[in-house]
Amino acid sequence: MSKINYISDMAEWDKGFDFYYEIKVRFSETDMFGHLNNTVPFTYFEMARIEFFKYKGFMQEWVKPMNETIPVVADLQCDFLQQVFFDENLKVYVKANAIGKSSVDIHYMGKKEDGSICFTGRGAMVQMSKREGKGVPWTEDQRKLLENHEKIKA
Repeated sequence: MSKINYISDMAEWDKGFDFYYEIKVRFSETDMFGHLNNTVPFTYFEMARIEFFKYKGFMQEWVKPMNETIPVVADLQCDFLQQVFFDENLKVYVKANAIGKSSVDIHYMGKKEDGSICFTGRGAMVQMSKREGKGVPWTEDQRKLLENHEKIKA
């Protein structure tokens, strides 16, 4: 496996995940060679990221019509480590890796049922003002939720 620039130690990096979203690879997500199309992990990242932010309690606020902020993906990348095929069960892990003033660097890891890593990824997400189109700083409570691997209290 070649070096992935955002992972210095794969074993340590792997240990930092505690949230995942389960996915079964659909036939329509495979290409003519029978393996997962290279665009699909980005959709998996989105699905897992939304569930992660719902778990944290952020998404419920962002989707309210009167809420001032929205999440915007600023960049996104994926590194493919092994082939994935139709009907395989995957767990797509998500974690907040680094938290900026109004941004967060999200890391992703796809694992097969045998525990092997099939793809990794990362991407910056910014909390933006709907009106101004500029970053809105995280509140102290939001920052704590992202840092502490906890979910919001209902």
